[in-house]
Amino acid sequence: MPRLDFTVEPFHEGRPGAHVTAPVEALTARGLEVDFGAFGTSCEIDAETLAEAVADVVRSAFANGATRLTIEVAGGDEGSA
Repeated sequence: MPRLDFTVEPFHEGRPGAHVTAPVEALTARGLEVDFGAFGTSCEIDAETLAEAVADVVRSAFANGATRLTIEVAGGDEGSA
């Protein structure tokens, strides 16, 4: 299953603003289990809804004051030969 990782800026240590929490809420509203960390957020997501979920993250982050958004998607078959 693909893995979506993203980091939202600006970074405010110990007090993430809506620009950080809104994308997390958008993903949990899709029923995804989100790993919210100090320096980034990630979740596993099926390929069929990946593009829509990424769009949700982008929209919600910038609508709430993000200045930069870094997104990485890793395929679900990493490490297989």
